[in-house]
Amino acid sequence: MTRLGPLDVIDVFVYTVVLGLFVQFFPAVISESFSITLLTAVLLKLVLELVTWAKKSLVARLRARRGARRALNVAMLILVLPGSKFLVLELTALIFRGEVQLGGFFLVTALIVVLMLARGGTRRLFSPRESVTEPG
Repeated sequence: MTRLGPLDVIDVFVYTVVLGLFVQFFPAVISESFSITLLTAVLLKLVLELVTWAKKSLVARLRARRGARRALNVAMLILVLPGSKFLVLELTALIFRGEVQLGGFFLVTALIVVLMLARGGTRRLFSPRESVTEPG
């Protein structure tokens, strides 16, 4: 298991901002308070890390297998993609009991896409730059 690092904290803050913007601009997305929004961002971080790990694992298995096992892994990957959105919806409903509503399947899909884009952008922004040394 890996330790939490500064990028994980930045992810949670970025997720909090994105979730806050969705609450502001989409009436179907509701969060009762800032602290609940922050806790929802932590939940989203955990779930998206788990889903990303599962997708990477399945893709690695796809590349290594042939035949019927490969078809089984493709089917599992097809189930994981929409299943992750339902997992997010159900976990937020279960944990926050109505204090957070993320809309429906399509809003959650849009939210996750924006979260992943924002995560990628901040990771790119904060990644160390490679220094180019000039010959001579």
